[in-house]
Amino acid sequence: MIIELGHFALILALVLACVQTVVPLVGASRNWPGAMAAGGPAANGQFLCLAFAFAALTYGFVTSDFSLRLVTANSHTDKPLIYKITGVWGNHEGSMLLWCVILALYAAMAAVFGGNLRPSLRARVIGVQGAISVAFLSFLVFTSNPFSRLATPPMNGQDLNPLLQDPGLAFHPPFLYLGYVGLSMAFSFAVAALIEGRVDAAWGRWVRPWTLAAWLFLTVGIALGSWWAYYELGWGGFWFWDPVENASFMPWLISAALLHSAIVVEKREALKSWTILLAILAFGFSLIGAFIVRSGVLTSVHAFANDPERGVYLLMITGLFMGGALTLYAARAAVLEAKGVFALASREAALVANNVLLAVSAFVVFVGTVWPLVAEMAFDRKLSVGAPFFDAAFTPFMVALAMLLPLGSLMPWKRARMDRVMVPLWGALALSVALGALVWVLQTGGSMLAPIGAVLAAWVGLGVVADLWQRAGKGRDLSAKLRRLKGLPRADWGKSVAHAGFGVTLFGICALTAWQVEDIRVADVGDTFDVAGYTIALDEVRGGRGPNYQTTMASIEVSRGDRTIATLQPEKRFYPVAQMPTTEAAIDNGILRDIYVVIGDPQEGGGWAVRTYIKPFANWIWAGCIIMALGGCLSLSDRRHRVAAGAARTPAAGLPAE
Repeated sequence: MIIELGHFALILALVLACVQTVVPLVGASRNWPGAMAAGGPAANGQFLCLAFAFAALTYGFVTSDFSLRLVTANSHTDKPLIYKITGVWGNHEGSMLLWCVILALYAAMAAVFGGNLRPSLRARVIGVQGAISVAFLSFLVFTSNPFSRLATPPMNGQDLNPLLQDPGLAFHPPFLYLGYVGLSMAFSFAVAALIEGRVDAAWGRWVRPWTLAAWLFLTVGIALGSWWAYYELGWGGFWFWDPVENASFMPWLISAALLHSAIVVEKREALKSWTILLAILAFGFSLIGAFIVRSGVLTSVHAFANDPERGVYLLMITGLFMGGALTLYAARAAVLEAKGVFALASREAALVANNVLLAVSAFVVFVGTVWPLVAEMAFDRKLSVGAPFFDAAFTPFMVALAMLLPLGSLMPWKRARMDRVMVPLWGALALSVALGALVWVLQTGGSMLAPIGAVLAAWVGLGVVADLWQRAGKGRDLSAKLRRLKGLPRADWGKSVAHAGFGVTLFGICALTAWQVEDIRVADVGDTFDVAGYTIALDEVRGGRGPNYQTTMASIEVSRGDRTIATLQPEKRFYPVAQMPTTEAAIDNGILRDIYVVIGDPQEGGGWAVRTYIKPFANWIWAGCIIMALGGCLSLSDRRHRVAAGAARTPAAGLPAE
């Protein structure tokens, strides 16, 4: 009965989404207050229906209701409870239901917290958000029904993909979807503003917190996925330029550009056209990501489905919303004229350069991702675009971005003199270069990547310090400076913290790439060998059983000199129901290095395959991501993002669009 009620709630949500789309949009065009206000209750009702449908599906997984096709395909009675719950979104249908729940959640939040928006803009935002819900709920109901029943239920299920039975993957998709779908709000604000023919500073202030929230969730989601790949897949890497990884990274880059561009709209009423375009493209890349994950056109270990028919439907959704929004964008070009004028050396110009670097880098990733598909369709050639291309094509843009950040932060609006901007930065530049030289000397040869990374990371970090010191004021004593710093808006602190996190991640990537040591060998029980100054001893290999898997576990002692560093227990697991093996790396984490050990298969001549990696500064990569996310949280908590952007403009509220 609960399952049937969940199915009914899903269909009712589709009906409410249609109401949410049509009524407020018509009301806004006719200036009918009642119709405009109807969007809020419809959005709230749709969210409640979808939340109930999601809870009903979760109930089916927790109770192992194998009459549900989805539960049979993705669960098993022996599976731990946490993975029964995460199995709800560890598949195509359940993940699309989660997508729709989050989509409705954002619309409901706009209805609840958007009371200070102009009524017409609020109604149009909710209406556009409802149109997106109609498209995805139709896709879910008619092609991917999560409540489909089996005529003859089996005694047990087929289990969830073992790679997804991991805490990192349990929380990775929800955070990603909160980011992916959150960009729909920026899209809805952009389309609503185009329909109204009004893009101003208030609009820039309204769109920023929604974009910031989406960027924040994407940052956390991408970091969780990278961390999972690092310790779970046993490859020893943190990023593989996989198509699905790229599908989440491209919206992150565009949303970062949108955040910076919206600042210019808010402060200077410039870059209106470019900011609207970025808002459209950010959600467009999210739609492209959904297509990549679910169509099967590109091979990925992360893909949910391999169904070209579903892919065609998603492609139609992408074409409808992107094509419609870009057509409206072209038609409204005249109302997007910028008011602010700025010099080549100014904060506006630095933010433009920031946007260009981020947008072009996203385009480079997009080309590398889809080129194998284009080559096969157009030239009948099978190509593989791997890490060497992405590393060579993408890295220069990030280097330029790191060089630009401290300069842009210290430049004044409208016009700047570079000699004055550099005054507080000369010391930071000298220290950064000195640190890079020290790293180059200490590493005694080898790749220049680590010294360059040290210079850039120090430049970004010290630039943050210089910026904050400047904001503390000149000619003040230390206590007065500290009081002034304490009084800075949280958004300013958030920006500084996020930039510092970027520098930390940048150094972690460079140091790990330049200095990691890899050792692959066949070892017998009792063998010892040295890797980068550490002694590795294979003490034991034994079999065992877990809740729903069989395991081969090694015991490996790591020592340095006479001191034992750690006893690591890497595993090779086999899941009988799914007939699938997985590798569980054992890692001794440290601030300055990770010792990473993997046990492989037994060899024909005796012994076991053992892979050992020494990974310097690996955890700095995710520490930097956490710092960036904390910066986003600080900015999002700024009171200015919670107070009405248009409070001073209330006399204009309710006027019909020109």
